[in-house]
This record gives sequence, C-alpha cells and structure tokens, in this order.
Amino acid sequence: MAAHARASIAPPADDHDIATLLASKEMIIVCGSGGVGKTTTAAALAAQAVVSIGGRVLVLTVDPAKRLANALGLQAFGNTETRVPNEAFTDAGVTPRGELWAAMLDTKAGWDELIRRHAPDATLRDTVLANPLYQNITGRFVQSHDYIAMERLHEIHASGRYDLVIIDTPPSRNALDILDAPARMMEFFGSRLLRWLTVPYRSRIFTVASKPFYQVADRILGSRFLQDIAEFFVLFQTMEKGFVARAREVELLLADPRTSFLIVSTLEAAPAHEASFLAAALAERHLPLGGIVLNRAMPPVLREPSVAKAASKLGDAAANSGLADDLGAKLDAEPDVVRGILGEIAGRFHDIAMVATREAERRAELQRLAPFTSTAPALDHDIHNLASLLELGNLLWREADEPDSV
Repeated sequence: MAAHARASIAPPADDHDIATLLASKEMIIVCGSGGVGKTTTAAALAAQAVVSIGGRVLVLTVDPAKRLANALGLQAFGNTETRVPNEAFTDAGVTPRGELWAAMLDTKAGWDELIRRHAPDATLRDTVLANPLYQNITGRFVQSHDYIAMERLHEIHASGRYDLVIIDTPPSRNALDILDAPARMMEFFGSRLLRWLTVPYRSRIFTVASKPFYQVADRILGSRFLQDIAEFFVLFQTMEKGFVARAREVELLLADPRTSFLIVSTLEAAPAHEASFLAAALAERHLPLGGIVLNRAMPPVLREPSVAKAASKLGDAAANSGLADDLGAKLDAEPDVVRGILGEIAGRFHDIAMVATREAERRAELQRLAPFTSTAPALDHDIHNLASLLELGNLLWREADEPDSV
C-alpha cells in the first residue's frame, strides 16, 4: 500500500464501529438505494479518516454535484485523482494527519483504458476506439457503469498509492448490479447474442446466406448499422481472455478480507427495505458487510413518554393561558398567530412520534443484519464545505449504537 503510514488510534470501546472499519480496511464500498446520501457519506468518512487516522485516503465518487467538489475545497474533479488542499482542512479548523484525494468515476474514460490495456496490439486498439458505435455501445453495455466502478477500484488498489479507498457506488434500480457486474461480463463472452453477432463475420457460408437480411436491415436502420455492430464485437471478442481474467480478479477483490461493504440508508420504508435486501444479497454471496449507516434519522427522544406529555401540556397552555400572549410580545408577533402555531405543533406531535416509532422498528430490524449500525441525524443545514463534511463524519465516528428498544 501507500508509503504514508497511517497513524495508530486507540481501540474503540466496541469492536464493531465506523472507527474500526476505517482503521482496519483498505477498501470500503459504499452502497444503497438512490437519494439516501451515499456520496456525501463516502466523502465525510474519507475526510474523517484523514483527520483521525492519517495516511493517503481516496474517495471515488459517482457524478458528484458541484457543491460536493466545493465542499472538498475543489472547483471540480474528474477521472484523475486530485488532492484536496490542506488549506481546506485549515479553514475547517483541523489539522489533517494524512492526505485526502478525490476522483470521479468516468465511464467513457474507464472503457478507453480497458481497451488500451486488453488490446493485443496498437492496430486493434485504435480500430476499436475509432469504431463509430463504440461510445454508444459501451454506455449501455452489460451495466457498464457498475463494471467500470469495480474495474477502477481494482486498478487503484493494485497501484498501491492509497492506504484507504472509499468508493461511492453508482445509483441503481437493482442493488445487485454492482455485485454481479464482473460475472455478467464473463457471461457475456459466452452468450448467444455475441455468437449471433459475430458468426456472420467468421463464416463465409453464413455471410452469404444472411446477406439479404443485412441489406433489409440496412435500409431500415441505416447504412452498415448491423455490420458496424458486428465488426465491433468481433474486435471486442479478441480481447476476451484479458477481460475475463480481470473480471475474476475483481470478484476476488470484492471478497478480500481487506475489503468491506458499507450500506447507507434512511429509515424510510423503501430505502430500509432495499438495505435489508442488499445485506441479505451480500451474505448470500459471502461478501463482507462491515456495517450500516442510517442517515437523516429522527431523534429517539421523540418516542419518550415525557416528551409526548410535554407536547400535550403545550397544546393546553397555548389554548388556555397567556403563553401565546407572552411569546407574541417577545417575538413581535400576533398572539393569535402564535397560539395557532403552538396548537399545530402540539396537535401533530402524535404523528411525528409515530414516524419515530416506525423508524425505531426498522432500525432494530437492520441492526440484526450487520456487525454495527451507526446513525446520523438530519442536519439543520446544507453540507457546503469541509467543516460540514467533517461534522457528519465526526457524528458517525463517535456515535456507537446500543440495541434500541421499540
């Protein structure tokens, strides 16, 4: 791994938590359904590792929003790793123990690099890269975004440049796409579709027999449409050995003890269900699940009987005492407006407490599926700089979940 030694840390009280995961693993694959804060969580954990542990840490994100680049102190970043300046940490009021690097997953650049690596000679390489349908095909080819993410992770790990790599996986309708991408690549080379596309260019007899079909198809789809596709896959098939071997290496890397998966979810019904499904899929494939981050969770205090009692008293006081008058005077607001707001808050508290109870139930279900769960509350501000990323990272670093009663 990288020459920069990672600073030692005191063993945490619990053997299973974020601190242990970041300190003991070389690769952490952050996954989960879309919209749960995977990208932000990955960046926050990478920043926290640099501050609390040290070493060279890379966060590889998928199509990050410009605000995330700004939060890392960068104008932008792309497929090439870019170092986050130390000034960004200084501005956040901390001194880093190591280096934070960032990169974005670029599917097109990733495929170009694969072709360059696996092509047996320069002529074939240039022919594939110049194929008119190359960009369109690779953009849709066997979940190519998922496969390139895993390929990029393998490339970075093999380079030995980093002590810890945290990868934010592509958003996907199917949580298994990221896990199955290497196997699908291997399956493709033995598929009936590939044989159908390439046989006409390997058999003179078949070419003659199929010529009328290709002529009709060309009139419908455009000149040389099918031929261009078939020619591309004939060229692509010559690189089968390299692709298959690399896909097997990626599969081994996913199951390596130095690798761990971290599921990010909210406690809403759909994301929690997806997290449960993904945890089961990892177990079925004997892939290491390190833990689950529960993002934007409601505070447990909302479920305490004393809080519900206080909310009821607030409603009574708003309607039957001078509380609204006193607050209105202090806030320079009409007492009737204040009375209505207080009554609305008190009246809706039961619904809020019910949501918090449902979240606690889902949290208890997810706790049974992973070595640990770590909960981050919903922040009352946007994450717009490194300080706010570190705020989230610190919450996850210090928060040790105890089994939650429901």
